[in-house]
Amino acid sequence: MNLINIFKNVWIFFLIILTISCGKDGEEDMPPEIPATPPFGGTIFLDPDIITDSDKTTFESLSYAGQATRTMFDRRVDNWITVNPYLFNSTYDDGLSIEIQVNPEFQDSDAAEIEALKYSEVIGRLPTALRIDVETVWIHKGTELFGGGNNNILIHIGQSTLYENDGILEETLVHEASHTSLDAKHSASSGWVSAQESDANFISTYARDNPTREDIAETFLLYMAIRYRSDRINQSLEDKILETIPNRIMYLDDQNFNMYPIE
Repeated sequence: MNLINIFKNVWIFFLIILTISCGKDGEEDMPPEIPATPPFGGTIFLDPDIITDSDKTTFESLSYAGQATRTMFDRRVDNWITVNPYLFNSTYDDGLSIEIQVNPEFQDSDAAEIEALKYSEVIGRLPTALRIDVETVWIHKGTELFGGGNNNILIHIGQSTLYENDGILEETLVHEASHTSLDAKHSASSGWVSAQESDANFISTYARDNPTREDIAETFLLYMAIRYRSDRINQSLEDKILETIPNRIMYLDDQNFNMYPIE
């Protein structure tokens, strides 16, 4: 066999080995899978009837407790402030209670009481599971976003008016109370993280971009919708929720939350 034939045979053998090698490892050379796109931007805007002002409230009574020094967060200055708010004790028929702290910028205790009463009644429409860790509510003027966490719900009444105009005040409070009463136990738990990974998508871009901080709050409102208010949402929305986050829904089912007065 001359040198040319030997060279050809070696070259053919090399190409065969290269082809086999590429066949084994070719998956690594494929472009990465494009992540699923969440179906919604944010969930509080999807349906204004998940909880409405005609639903039962657990709120029982409100009593004025005077003024005293409290530290509150105010989004208008994006910082903590120490003031002497008007204080009210708000009680609920499931045994829970909340101290309502109304910024002293309201002209007097009567004006403050109007705000305290209004939000005590609305918060009373949230299930026990969402109110259980809410110890205080901060109420300020201004058009700033609500907030949750710190055993608290933060309310700016100018923003509240915008939410009310859109019919989503209660839905927004569900979101914020989820931060307060659910995040600490569930948002980083192994069960929740496993459900996130199994679903391979998020219900909203807000949840996707903040997977530890916002996924529980973005999800829980829609969990309530399909499990307890399915008669108030359209079938396509219910189908989209179940299609996108089935494992998260199963995780929440397994928690046996106290959903009174929703349930």
